[in-house]
Amino acid sequence: MEGTKPVNKKLAAALSGGAVLVLALSGCGGSSEDSGNDKLNSWAKQVCDAVKPQAQKIEEANAAIQQQTSDNSTPEAVQKTDAQAFQDMSDAYKAIGTAISNAGPPDVEGGKTKQANAVKELNDISKSYASLKTQVAKLDTKDQAKFAEGLKGIATQLGQLSQSGSDALKKLEEGDVGKAMAQQESCKSASGSPGAANG
Repeated sequence: MEGTKPVNKKLAAALSGGAVLVLALSGCGGSSEDSGNDKLNSWAKQVCDAVKPQAQKIEEANAAIQQQTSDNSTPEAVQKTDAQAFQDMSDAYKAIGTAISNAGPPDVEGGKTKQANAVKELNDISKSYASLKTQVAKLDTKDQAKFAEGLKGIATQLGQLSQSGSDALKKLEEGDVGKAMAQQESCKSASGSPGAANG
């Protein structure tokens, strides 16, 4: 029965890489000196407040998949949990993209481009998770070996997804934007999650 366990562990490891994306977005790190720009500070507050519940959602989806790796889960249970987790992540990244889109460009040089790139990136990530959900849902749970093989493919894609993807977000957070975000309570608490540390 333990055929899927090592594979699902791989999945969980790949996923915890993905969680870094959101933590990058929570604007932590950087100094918390005042950026002195009220417009930028209110932009950062709007984005951080919107990101916080979504970051939480992604953490929970990660935790659900981690949970399935720790006990002797059946392929059906793994499939159900993973599909739901990918759906939640897809929704969360889409919501973060919408939040950044609604906030408008940050009041910095090149803000409009940075904003557009970050929104596009988040929407792409959302689509990737939606696609993983579809793939997981189609896996054959009756055949243990096939199921494990399918999960392996998904873990590989997840790994690639967590590698790619946060460049535009990092650019959005450079300089004053990052400083403004680092001051927001909602961004501070988004990054302080203990779940991110144990990789």
